[in-house]
Amino acid sequence: MTIAGRINLLFISVALLLALALTGFTAWREYHVAFDRVVDTLLAQVQSRPDLQVELYRRQDEALQPLLAGFLETPSVSVAIARDGLGELLARREAGDGAGAISPPFKLLRRDLGEADTGLTALGPDMQPAGTGLWDAWTDTNLPVYLTVPVFTGANPAQQGLTAYDFFVAPSGPAANGSLRIIGYMQLEISRAGLLETIWPTVRSVLIVSLGLVVLCGLAVALVSRRITRDLSRLAQLADDVSSGKVDKPLVIDASSELKDIATVLNSLIGGFTKARKEADVGQHLLNMKVDERTSQLTEREKELNRAAEEINETRTRMQHMAYYDGLTALPNRRLFTEQLDLLLGLNQRNGHTLALLFMNLDNFKRINDSLGYGAGDQVLLEVGKRLVEGVRDSDAVAHYVDGGQKIDVSRLGGDEFTVILNQIDNVKSAGTVVERLLGLLLKPIIIEGHELVVSPSIGVAIAPRDGANVESLLKAAGIAMHHAKESVRDKYLFFSEHMDATGVGRLKLEADLRKAVERKQLVLHYQPQVNTLTGAVAGAEALLRWEHPEHGTVPPFQFIPLAEEIGVIDELGDWVLAESCRQMKEFDAQGLELPRVAINVSAFQFKSTFVNRIREVLKQFELPASRLELGLSESILMDEDRTTHQSLLDLKALGVYLSVDDFGAGFATLSYLSRYELDELKIDRSFVLDCHNNESRGKLVVAIISMARSLGLGIVAEGVETEEQYRFLIDNGAEVLQGYLFSKPVPAEELKRMLAPWHFVEQVQSIQG
Repeated sequence: MTIAGRINLLFISVALLLALALTGFTAWREYHVAFDRVVDTLLAQVQSRPDLQVELYRRQDEALQPLLAGFLETPSVSVAIARDGLGELLARREAGDGAGAISPPFKLLRRDLGEADTGLTALGPDMQPAGTGLWDAWTDTNLPVYLTVPVFTGANPAQQGLTAYDFFVAPSGPAANGSLRIIGYMQLEISRAGLLETIWPTVRSVLIVSLGLVVLCGLAVALVSRRITRDLSRLAQLADDVSSGKVDKPLVIDASSELKDIATVLNSLIGGFTKARKEADVGQHLLNMKVDERTSQLTEREKELNRAAEEINETRTRMQHMAYYDGLTALPNRRLFTEQLDLLLGLNQRNGHTLALLFMNLDNFKRINDSLGYGAGDQVLLEVGKRLVEGVRDSDAVAHYVDGGQKIDVSRLGGDEFTVILNQIDNVKSAGTVVERLLGLLLKPIIIEGHELVVSPSIGVAIAPRDGANVESLLKAAGIAMHHAKESVRDKYLFFSEHMDATGVGRLKLEADLRKAVERKQLVLHYQPQVNTLTGAVAGAEALLRWEHPEHGTVPPFQFIPLAEEIGVIDELGDWVLAESCRQMKEFDAQGLELPRVAINVSAFQFKSTFVNRIREVLKQFELPASRLELGLSESILMDEDRTTHQSLLDLKALGVYLSVDDFGAGFATLSYLSRYELDELKIDRSFVLDCHNNESRGKLVVAIISMARSLGLGIVAEGVETEEQYRFLIDNGAEVLQGYLFSKPVPAEELKRMLAPWHFVEQVQSIQG
């Protein structure tokens, strides 16, 4: 836009603002003048009508109607209402033919007024007091202003038989100088729309005149500014040409001395422009060379990252296989069996199908290990697994459900325990047919190291949904049936029946006791130290929950934690652990003992929208910095796609809480969450540490986890360290913080105190390192 255009636009904008301001002021003044005029007219009418007093006294609607019509003759008055001295309605008349809106209660209009006060009230749509000005009239045009005027008389309205003459002579009678009495009220509704119609002609005239003046002044300013800025516009155009490189010859300008000075400056620019352009071309060429070099470096870096990603994926695949498959038989392990069976039960429940679970245990298997050695026992387990897989036909079992590469028809739960799933069976007899075929295969002799062995299994069969609708109940039923079969002399397999469930009542009592464990103060925390092997000091401690049952003694967590999740009290237990561990850490501080951090494990059932606020409240209650609280998160939490879970993890990190991945690598999860969240630490699962020093595959996995954590800037804690060989392997491969029975079992807080002394484990560490 040219300079002249900017000046014109500025002037027109200012002139329009002034015109609008003048119009607005005129509208405001005219509105208030008209409003005051209407109010004064109505007050004068009320005070000058003795006959109004007479008709209010007589309380006759027919006689009051002509008087109310007189009030409606005043412009903008839409409703006139006559009321007695108590505010009760005597007569009502509206302007026009139609019925108007219902008037608000009289008491609401006069709630803040004395009996003798004149009221002027406006109410909004919500029946709350509103203003009476122009803006309120503009925004609430359909809502009137209510004028309530008391009607005074010199006569005594309580006296019976008064005539019109008595009211007319009362003002000049002997009691005229006495107090006046209220005989009634006039309620008059002033239409805001009518007031606006009254002032509109004046406002419109002012607006038209103002806009006309704006147009005339704009034309005048446009002519003057164009004359003034013509030369400047030419000079500005020349300057644009110079800046864009379109002019390479000196400029000749015939104008005032100031413009000639500017032209001289532009000429000097033209002279230096060619030189600058050449220098710029050289610089651009050098920049292109630098960009090409950097692009090549980035390409090489991308290839390196791709190779690293492939190695991580391969490692993850191996870790997943170890987590979900038995290392000896390569059959699905308990974790994969449980997860997949849970999904399958849900599918069958929706479709109304029947499923059979076979729980199998080998009789006297321990005797084979004791007599022939564990190597022979492993060969027996391999052969049993092979025969079970061969004996289960595709028509009998679950072939593929979630992942095409995962078959879970036959699983090894551990030791000499196997399971077989028979999906969508026609009837219970079909399951018995399959069991008898499997027994026939298993009872055939097995040749191990020249010895002919006959393995006799005991099999329990549970039918879903008859014997259980979920994994736990179904597995429990099959296990009970298997134990009854093992105790039976003649039966090698049994179907579950209700009379077998001898432990049901005991479990119900355990559930009831668990619900009251917090109230009865039966829960305690034990702490297992995490030792920094560089300093010999305690780097932190993991808080582990224990239930001291008055009848059963110490109940292990693996028994009551799943039960707590199932019956819905895990939130209460988890909240108690959070508060108690923070309270204990605060107590350590008061005693001058240094515990840098306490770690608590978080169940996926606890991770709700209120969890972050609860963490914040507990930290504030005990005045602890968030960095001293470590939350051990399972991979299932980190892989949850729910938006609330995602935001809660971000809020916890923003709060400053120390976040670690519990049992890293043991779950069936991708590693994408490592880049999605700002984590602080990985905890190597005990199953990897167990034989990392003498199992090459597990050792490589541990080394890969440590290397990956270092490359991501994460801390490492190795759990379940029990032997010096495990210690040396982990230390040699870069792990610094270790946790396990090698240093201490989980102990009460009182026993932990002595371990919090500086360098408590220095001698033990030095002794191991030799």
